[in-house]
Amino acid sequence: MAEQQKSEFSESAAAAHKAHCLVVPIPGQGHISPVLQFSKRLIPKRIRVTIAPTRFIANTATLTGAAGSDIHLSPISDGYDEGGIASAEDGQTYFDTFQRVGSQTLADLVRQQRNSGHPVHCIVYDPHLPWCLDVAKAFGLIGVAFFTQSCAVDAIFSHVHDGLLNPPVQTPETLTIPGLPPLKPRDLPSFVHDASYPAFLAAMVGQFSNIHNADWVLCNSVYELETEAADWLSKLWPNFKTIGPTIPSFYADNRLVGDKDYGVSFFKPENGACNDWLRTKPKGSVVYVSFGSMADLGTEQIEELCFGLKNSNHYFLWVVRESEEGKLPKRFKSETAGKGLIVSWCSQLEVLASGVVGCFVTHCGWNSTMEALSLGVAMVAMPRWTDQTTNAKFITDVWGVGVRAEGENGVVKREEIERCVRQVMEGEKGEEIRKNGEKWRKLVQEAVSEGGSSDRNINVFAQSLILSSQNDA
Repeated sequence: MAEQQKSEFSESAAAAHKAHCLVVPIPGQGHISPVLQFSKRLIPKRIRVTIAPTRFIANTATLTGAAGSDIHLSPISDGYDEGGIASAEDGQTYFDTFQRVGSQTLADLVRQQRNSGHPVHCIVYDPHLPWCLDVAKAFGLIGVAFFTQSCAVDAIFSHVHDGLLNPPVQTPETLTIPGLPPLKPRDLPSFVHDASYPAFLAAMVGQFSNIHNADWVLCNSVYELETEAADWLSKLWPNFKTIGPTIPSFYADNRLVGDKDYGVSFFKPENGACNDWLRTKPKGSVVYVSFGSMADLGTEQIEELCFGLKNSNHYFLWVVRESEEGKLPKRFKSETAGKGLIVSWCSQLEVLASGVVGCFVTHCGWNSTMEALSLGVAMVAMPRWTDQTTNAKFITDVWGVGVRAEGENGVVKREEIERCVRQVMEGEKGEEIRKNGEKWRKLVQEAVSEGGSSDRNINVFAQSLILSSQNDA
């Protein structure tokens, strides 16, 4: 029955398309997932959506969410069709090549869509690719910047772009940035704090190089989570709107039939093993550990995690990607078989929504943070780099939904990991965190539900796009 409803919906939506968005993400799962989910929200509002991933991503990643929700796929080239970003000489070379080759192939795609009877009215682009806005303007199209990071992080990098913060920021003084709580240098994104990875810092700051020309600036956040930061950004960009959380509808408002996963994956999940194991565990008894799709933990940190989890004496489910598995101590799996399960990948949303997870040990990537907030799951913050340090500050000190595990020389020791896990799973602090988590869960889910702040913003954007396309006709 659900499949029949879905089919009928897709046909009627396709027949009623009033405008066409071309969406250009950067080639990373954490960036593609949010724009896919946002795109699914546009379809029932009579917007045709075409996603333009890189050819390498289209050929190597699983993109079931596009075909399954009436979203069209038309890849462009980043100049590395065979090997992707990993085959580039360095980060700067990659971004330079993507700009040169991508600009040309994106322009070709706009022409192709026009010639095929589906003229593009709008380009939604990741601001890490500011040249997409130049392509949009060259064709007289609406340009929409789509930030996949928090309002707070957007505000910080905007300050860097404007010369108000100069990396490396290592002053002992507390920093005051409009719309944000008082910050220590370590609370800033790592690229700002220590000026590491200059090519990526340049890409982060470059997001703002031409953003004043964007017609809309959208952010994968929730107004109620970051009210002050969102209000400040609205003064910079009048058409700034929060549209999050961009998670599958099943875990939020449940208004999109069958929308239970992102529909993009770079890894094969072991969902059967995870679900079978989780079903045998009591409510709130499991520590879930995952550092996302990109984090590369050192052998020492892996070992400290092993002993920290083991010594906490709680059940744990740990995602260790195949590339990281060789760093585990040889007998760790067998010695902890009664308490833990290690998998190479899983459906994180399914795990967090299972009811048996009492604590999420996380790198504080923005998507993981939004998922935990959406489902009211307590966190132990172990940020590694980029925006994760700022997200950790908000998790612990602003929203009060977790504790931060402090490291020494870049490594969080086993005693600290055990202490934090026990604090969340067993102590009064954990009870307080769970109460805060429930409060934010309701606010976040209400935002994307009918009439909520994000839902209203998406409606305003869609209606404006349709009106503009009619005026152009």
